[in-house]
Amino acid sequence: MRETEGEPAEIAGQITPSLDLIFDLLSTRRRRYALYYLHEQPDGVATIEEIADAVVAFQHGDSDTEPQMANLETETEAEADSEEQRRQVHMELQHTHLPKLEDAGVLEHDQRSETVRYWGQPSLEEWLEHAYHKERS
Repeated sequence: MRETEGEPAEIAGQITPSLDLIFDLLSTRRRRYALYYLHEQPDGVATIEEIADAVVAFQHGDSDTEPQMANLETETEAEADSEEQRRQVHMELQHTHLPKLEDAGVLEHDQRSETVRYWGQPSLEEWLEHAYHKERS
């Protein structure tokens, strides 16, 4: 279990995160997308692969941020690009985004089973839902 400033993550999860921390956690698009997916899970549990697939799917839904090049690429090239993007997202989740969220007490990441358990934080979820509606509507 990771520790946050000397406190175990489960204790840090009981403390209301500061507004600065909330905005820091939501400041990265891929981290927001991971939180959107985890927030939607009924039990708050998902594998890193499931989260990575969801993040890639969210990104493909962003017509403003993804170039529309489907007509210029063959299906094989598009599949290779998609697989490479999935690997990159998986690596970023594992080494950057999930540890940051775990340090903040928002989730617990079991590296052996590559599963994540999301712990709801009402103050974070308020801003997360607001960001989701602004970003996805």
